Amino acid sequence: QGEKLWDALKLSAYVFSTGLLMFTALVNSVSWFMQNITLGNFWQTAWLEFYNHMEGDEWTIFLFGAALVPALAFWGFNGILLVADITGKPTFITRYRIQLGKNDPVDTKKLWKVIYTVLGNQFFISFPMLVPMFYIMKSWGNTFSEELPTFQWFLVELSIFTVVEEILFYYTHRLVHHPVLYKYIHKKHHEWTAPIGVVSIYAHPIEHIVSNTLPVMTGPMIMGSHIVSISAWFSLALVTTSISHCGYHLPFLPSPEFHDFHHLKFNQCYGVLGVLDFLHGTDRVFRQTKAFERHKVLLGLTPLSESIPEPPKKAE
Repeated sequence: QGEKLWDALKLSAYVFSTGLLMFTALVNSVSWFMQNITLGNFWQTAWLEFYNHMEGDEWTIFLFGAALVPALAFWGFNGILLVADITGKPTFITRYRIQLGKNDPVDTKKLWKVIYTVLGNQFFISFPMLVPMFYIMKSWGNTFSEELPTFQWFLVELSIFTVVEEILFYYTHRLVHHPVLYKYIHKKHHEWTAPIGVVSIYAHPIEHIVSNTLPVMTGPMIMGSHIVSISAWFSLALVTTSISHCGYHLPFLPSPEFHDFHHLKFNQCYGVLGVLDFLHGTDRVFRQTKAFERHKVLLGLTPLSESIPEPPKKAE
């Protein structure tokens, strides 16, 4: 038994070390290419041209990067989804619907209520919150540097941003599910048991501050990140949460099954990555479902609702 255990440990160490070396080599190769071929030339030149065009006006640059670019990313992505939600076309999108028969088509009266709330949250909450953030970032001294961060450093920052968001979002999200707070705050977001992309920031103002905005803003403020990194992160966060809420499991995009299941069942899958849900056991029901089997990146064109269908309902 001792020899078998030792052999297993040696094999595990070999597999782990080999995998780690291969992963490191891949990351370094991609980082070198992005830094020296892409970021190192085109993006640095483009950034300097933009910086000089704005005459180094830090406030204008900050608004452009932290507000305008992410907003365009959000509405550009959701604009495409809204066409599918309202018209049911193109079928290339709608055939990948997760909750079959829901939002087919979407209730336009409910939709306009969502759009008004989302615009209100963006203009009257998210944008004003950028004012104190601007002064915090300005105090770091490198947020508006004429030299872009290296691609390797951006990857480090992105990892930290993601971990910070996961921790803050998970616990604040569970907090607003407390019965005392749910009725007055979080219930608004859960009006949609079958969500669509734009619902991602359809929330009570308090929830939008605590659960939607602060978890995304905190990472860059801790790291004193460059405005280009902030712009990329904010845009990525908004598009990612839109994917999580979109209601379609589309090919080659991150799986939205995890958060879609949260809207369906309410008391499962509170986080973003699922790590804290696993540690706290708040994904146990999810792991026993077909939705969990479908929770992966779709690499083909056959909808997972067809290849991994729900079991037939038992006759009463």
